[in-house]
Amino acid sequence: MTHIHYDYSLVLGSVGVALLACYFAISLEQLLFRRTKPKYEKIILVASGAVLGAAIWCMHFVGMQASAMPSDFEFETGLTLTSYGIAFVASTFAIWLTTRPTLPFARLVLGAVLMGLGISGMHYTGMLALKMQNYEAYYDPLIVVCSIIIAICGSGLTFWLAFKNKYVGHRSVFVKLAVAAILTITIVSMHYTGMAATSYFPVDTERLLLQKQASHDLILFTILFITSLIFVAAFSVAMLEQRLEERNKQLSKANKELANQAVQDNLTKLPNRLYLAEYAHLLFTEHRGSSEKIAFLYIDLDRFKAVNDVFGHHVGDQLLIQLANRIHRLLNERSRLLRIGGDEFLMVIEKATSDQANQTAQRILELIQECFYIAGKEINLSGSIGIAMFPEHGNNLQDLLINADAAMLTSKYQGRNTFSMFSYTVDQHEAKSQTKLINDLYKAVEEQQFILFYQPKFKANDYSMCGVEALIRWKHPSLGMLTPNMFIGGAEKTGLIIPMGYWALEQACKQIQLWEDSENDQFLPIAVNLSAIQFEHKHLFSNLENLFERYRINPSNLMIEITESTAMHHIDVSIRTFERLRKMGIKLAIDDFGTGHSSFLYLKNLPVDELKIDKGFIHDLAPNSKEEMILESIIHLAVKLGLVVTAEGIETPLQAEILTRLGCQQMQGYLLGLPVDLNRLEAREFV
Repeated sequence: MTHIHYDYSLVLGSVGVALLACYFAISLEQLLFRRTKPKYEKIILVASGAVLGAAIWCMHFVGMQASAMPSDFEFETGLTLTSYGIAFVASTFAIWLTTRPTLPFARLVLGAVLMGLGISGMHYTGMLALKMQNYEAYYDPLIVVCSIIIAICGSGLTFWLAFKNKYVGHRSVFVKLAVAAILTITIVSMHYTGMAATSYFPVDTERLLLQKQASHDLILFTILFITSLIFVAAFSVAMLEQRLEERNKQLSKANKELANQAVQDNLTKLPNRLYLAEYAHLLFTEHRGSSEKIAFLYIDLDRFKAVNDVFGHHVGDQLLIQLANRIHRLLNERSRLLRIGGDEFLMVIEKATSDQANQTAQRILELIQECFYIAGKEINLSGSIGIAMFPEHGNNLQDLLINADAAMLTSKYQGRNTFSMFSYTVDQHEAKSQTKLINDLYKAVEEQQFILFYQPKFKANDYSMCGVEALIRWKHPSLGMLTPNMFIGGAEKTGLIIPMGYWALEQACKQIQLWEDSENDQFLPIAVNLSAIQFEHKHLFSNLENLFERYRINPSNLMIEITESTAMHHIDVSIRTFERLRKMGIKLAIDDFGTGHSSFLYLKNLPVDELKIDKGFIHDLAPNSKEEMILESIIHLAVKLGLVVTAEGIETPLQAEILTRLGCQQMQGYLLGLPVDLNRLEAREFV
């Protein structure tokens, strides 16, 4: 048996060759991680596999030149080329496997096994290609297995480090050198471990010939086994990757559909508000500083709720779909249609003039007026459109939508079935301000930014105080003290009037309790106005009972005022509500009498205590006027019905004198007392 000796200068040379080749291969491999264009990925992959395969192959044959063989030797060309092919195929497939976006543990193990088998297969195929006269090679099976394990473990460590540092920027050269060094150590260790497993025997005895034949069979079996493993692993991994790729495609498609659904209206398949925010941002970025304008057409269907109520929501949905399809025919590359609400659509037109926007709006109205045929029914309706232009009517999406909506409301006020261009008129400015106030009103209710003012009432005969009326005020953080006419309408539209009304009732009950304890009877009763919504609210009676139980007040010191129009809205229901409130001991008054459509026939059936004549009859009151004759009739009939008559809005002594002469029992107005806060009221500073 002959052992192999080495020329260490060539050994170091083989290590250097391997290190340089590995560094170059890793540099090429990392290009695959850096969003390389798809058409170059395969080229880089093959080049990386070729270079890494060459690193393994060159190290082997340079290392063979460093070995001191017992006799002359040569390499068989076919097996030599085959050894490089094994290294190339294994390297390419392993690089492809480990340069995927993710590297699960199973894939890392498969890549390590594949690369380790490729290194080992190349080495032992190269050894098989070595032909030496009068000597045959013998392999120690245990050391052979150890060399294969070294190759697999070193390959796994190399791939893990390469993947972990695939996007490294700072000190990337040092990282690549470290990874290349580990791979070089793996290749070199496997090579020289494999060489340590090899012994050469001279051909001189029959026994040695048998050993040589056995060792030849062993290496041939090892090569065939390793090659088979490579192909089995490669096939298994390829099938696994194909399934994973199909699933990734399905997942990507599902994610894309979900993303589209997030910015798409489910019913009409048009873009929705989420899409509008991104789309508008891009539009404004492109057109800011440009002279080109963008038109925003706010489309609202007139009385669409009636369609749902009469024909059903399924018919209403089909109508919206048909309408979207009709308007969609008007679109081109410079326009887009979105659905931003129930029956509200928005058309955005780029590079548009005001005339073009008006023409498009007129065409949309014509399409809306065309008859809809749905479920055997003919449905006709109209639309109202508001137009706002960027940047003339706003520099951001919020302002443009608010202004387009204000213009649309103007179209409705003008009789519907028309379009309006936004303009900074007083009405639209007020509508915009009202929208902002309503937005602030939510916070006001939450933080209770309200206060009660009190306006005194006086007896007509001696002008002594006979109670007060509680009037709500809003202490707005930036606008100051706001009167009810500025926010009550918005509160009724949003339903916030309910918590506001109950807050006013509770504050009144608290104050009644304090005045009862201090015996300030001249300020009692306190009259509180109830809106129509609160008057019909189902929790009205339970809330009043809770307030009486909490504050322990005399119910007769609380008066509830209901407007005439509210009382006459559902007269039978109003009578039952009044009777129940009367049984609770609460005083009742009809406010703004004369502005509605009531008659004394109904009035005689209402269990009320007081009738408050609307100030509209008082404003132009003069001796021998029509107002005097009307007031005389109202006062005389009301007194005969047992009602206390109060006149509000008195501003002049003449008005007070005429009302007193006509028999009016109570008076209220700026002449006698202004609405003031609690401190000024108790100090009698209300004139």
